[in-house]
Amino acid sequence: MVVSHLAWKVVLGVGLIACVLAAVHHAEVVAHRIGEPYGTLVLALAVTVIEVALIVSLMLAGGAEMAALARDTVFAAIMIILNGMVGLSLLAGASRHGEQAFGLYGVNASLATLATMAVLTLVLPNTTTSIAGPVYSSSQLVLIAIASLVLYGAFVLIQTVRHRDYFLPEGEAAHDEEAHAPAPSSRAAWISALLLLACLGAVVLLAKALAPTIEAAVDGAGAPKAVVGVIIAAIVLLPESLAALRAARANRLQTSMNLALGSALASIGLTIPAVAIVSLVTGWTLVLGLDLKGMTLLMLSLIVATLSLGTGRTTVLQGVVHLVIFAVYLFTTMVP
Repeated sequence: MVVSHLAWKVVLGVGLIACVLAAVHHAEVVAHRIGEPYGTLVLALAVTVIEVALIVSLMLAGGAEMAALARDTVFAAIMIILNGMVGLSLLAGASRHGEQAFGLYGVNASLATLATMAVLTLVLPNTTTSIAGPVYSSSQLVLIAIASLVLYGAFVLIQTVRHRDYFLPEGEAAHDEEAHAPAPSSRAAWISALLLLACLGAVVLLAKALAPTIEAAVDGAGAPKAVVGVIIAAIVLLPESLAALRAARANRLQTSMNLALGSALASIGLTIPAVAIVSLVTGWTLVLGLDLKGMTLLMLSLIVATLSLGTGRTTVLQGVVHLVIFAVYLFTTMVP
């Protein structure tokens, strides 16, 4: 009986990985058809829907014990994206092509918005005094939820309408068509869009089914609860991570940065308002403020990202620096 139960969990895990890989493929087909920067926006929004669904479902199932799950998952997503995803993309791309370049204006706009949202969401709760603890009062939580939506909405407006050229690969400001391959037909793109939705839905269901096993494994290993957030974020961000890595290896670093930073912004801008609504409706306390270790790593990551991506050109050094920070984050999460 135990063996069959374990085998079933293995099947679910394999199915989850297969759905993630399929989602990457279909998202890239859609992205290739509609061009930049809309293609990366599609994948960022789709993956964030998965993250919100997982966090909300676990919050509803776990109740007050999951008060810090949203914080842990959002912080993990930022660290995975800003250090793991960006670091691996820079290292892989520069190892293959030497020095790589990208549009500086778009990346600067992304980092400025990300830093503001991250500090307002994960640091400021530690300094407010209306109620004790690293939490917001109800009115403050409403304000931060609205601020997150406004900031993300403004970013999307800039990315897709007002200054779309900031986010286009060099030499493609006048047209979106990628030169490396013909765009798929409209029929193929629509089919891939429908299959993408199906794959993302399957990822949500499979991850939810595996959630109790993940929590039991974390408890059995004696690891901190924050590890659950790291695992959720890693599962959710796997499609974008693979897509960003492929783009960097294909010498399309602008697309890779659009994917990485756009997904970080979507993670905060859409997840925080969603969990804020759950908290306000249910009356559960929502813990958002990071501890001193977390704030230190967050500030270090934002400063290093601003410096390493501040010239528009990257080498393997920047990739190594980000990956070292990511390794320290993972280790200190497991061994706080």
